[in-house]
Amino acid sequence: MDVKSYQQWISQFYKQRNWYEYQPFIRANFLSEEVGEVCRAIRTIEIGRDRPDENKMGHEQQLENLTEELGDVLDNLFIIADKYDISLEEIMNSHKEKLQNRYKNSFQKG
Repeated sequence: MDVKSYQQWISQFYKQRNWYEYQPFIRANFLSEEVGEVCRAIRTIEIGRDRPDENKMGHEQQLENLTEELGDVLDNLFIIADKYDISLEEIMNSHKEKLQNRYKNSFQKG
């Protein structure tokens, strides 16, 4: 699925469940929460979690968990962008241009 199609799909999905109605300020807090869960998933993979009240996960389960949490972050980014009528393609292109201009002397042509 391409980025544009996914952004449209996830927006419709959230609207159907009345999750889309949260204002961007609240959605940004959801994003922050999900970023924390990504950090926790990475910590689990990299250094582990010494918690007797948690079941240990195998490496594949850890990667599945990280993938799920990254998806939650991505969805929140898509919804915030959609609320401001900004496509992810526009964000990617704009950011790429910004980096190329900022570091134009660092890029080698090839």
